Amino acid sequence: MTDRGETGDARGQPPEDRGSLDFREILARPDVRRWLLRVAFAAVVGVLFAIVFDPRVGLTAAVIAVIADTIRKARAGDGGPRTSAAERKTAKQLDGLDKKGWRVLHARSIPRDDDGVSDGQIDHLVIGPTGVFAIDSESWDKRLPVRTLSHTRLFHGPFEKKDRLDEARWEANQASRLLSLALGQEIPVQPSVAIYGPSVPWRVMTVRNVDVYSGGKAKTYLRKRPKVLTDEEVARIADAASKVLPSKFG
Repeated sequence: MTDRGETGDARGQPPEDRGSLDFREILARPDVRRWLLRVAFAAVVGVLFAIVFDPRVGLTAAVIAVIADTIRKARAGDGGPRTSAAERKTAKQLDGLDKKGWRVLHARSIPRDDDGVSDGQIDHLVIGPTGVFAIDSESWDKRLPVRTLSHTRLFHGPFEKKDRLDEARWEANQASRLLSLALGQEIPVQPSVAIYGPSVPWRVMTVRNVDVYSGGKAKTYLRKRPKVLTDEEVARIADAASKVLPSKFG
C-alpha cells in the first residue's frame, strides 16, 4: 500500500520546465545551501569581532572564517572514495537485481559545468521494469520517531526534513532532465529516501513528491510497482545514465 502526498505529473514529479531552473530550485541545490550557511556563519563572526574590537577587525575575521571553512570542507573530501553505512546497506540489498532485468548505478554525481563537477550526488540510481528511481540512503537516530503531517511534512523527532526532501527531489529532477535531453524523450525519475535507524510506521509514504520508506524495504519498494519499461528501454536508459551522470568516485 502506498500513501500519496502532493500530486504531480509523471511518477510523482511536479510539473516544470526541464530546460530552466527557478529560484526555489536554485536554493535547493546542496552547494548553494552550503554557501548560504557559510556566509551566515561568517557574518555572525564578523559582527561579534566588530563589536568587541572594530569593524575592520570584524571584516577580517569574517573573511578568515569563510576561507577556513572552505579549506576544512575541501580537506574533508580528500580522503578518497567514501560511502556511508546506510549507502552500503542499500547497495547490499540491490545486489543481484541485475540478474532480474535491473541496472543499478551507485554514487552518481550531478554535473553542472564543463568539467562535470558537482556537489550533488544520487546515492543509487536504479533502472528497471518498474521505472527509474533515485534513492538517497539516510541513517537517522533510532531514538527519535519518524512522522508526517498532512502527508506534506516529514519529521524526525522535532526536526523537520523539508531540506532533505527538497534535495532528493532536486537530484531526481536533474537526472530526469539530463536523461530526457540525452534520449530525446521524457524520462521521469522518482525520488525516494530510504531511512535506517528509527522505525518507519508505514510501507511507503509520498511526502512532497518524494517516496519515503524504511531502508530495509528498498528492494520491495522497487519491485512492488507496475511494470512500465521493457528490457530494451532499461538498457538504453542505463547506458545514457552512465554517460550523463558520472561516477562520484571517477
